[in-house]
Amino acid sequence: MFRIVLAMALFAFPLAAQATEAGWALLRNGGQVVLMRHANAPGNGDPANLDIEKCGTQRNLSDRGRQQARRIGALFQARAAPIERVLTSRYCRARDTAVLAFGADETEIFAALDIAPDEAALAAQKAEILERIANFTGSGNLVMVTHLEIIDALIGGRAREGEAVILSREGDNLHAAARITFN
Repeated sequence: MFRIVLAMALFAFPLAAQATEAGWALLRNGGQVVLMRHANAPGNGDPANLDIEKCGTQRNLSDRGRQQARRIGALFQARAAPIERVLTSRYCRARDTAVLAFGADETEIFAALDIAPDEAALAAQKAEILERIANFTGSGNLVMVTHLEIIDALIGGRAREGEAVILSREGDNLHAAARITFN
């Protein structure tokens, strides 16, 4: 059994590396839209006393998450075309990921990337995000730092903490053209 698990792990590693290299190749060309889930923030959900303006009332990045965010920024700088714009959720874990990776001057709050309180809000946020994506025509890359729920609503799939999903746009339909995982 151990050999089967080991063989499967060895087989999967090159596939993950290929997927990551395909993502970097797309980003080097520029003009891409990237959905990124915030870096490592332990736990699930937020406390009942959540105040979007107070980080102390939210789930926040761990030390590992802050290191991960810095590594994301360094790799983007070394391997991708310039970042034209960084949009982020107002939640501290997303905002901190964006600022640590790309800098405060490059980061802009975009509340549509927040966790939606209900299905109606999620539908409205999704429409606002899709409009922003449809209107993006830059030569650099657009990065949107957000949460699992938003990524799932947009592409119908999940993303790990700190994972970048490079989008393929076909009309109103989005899907993952490639992924980059930052461990």
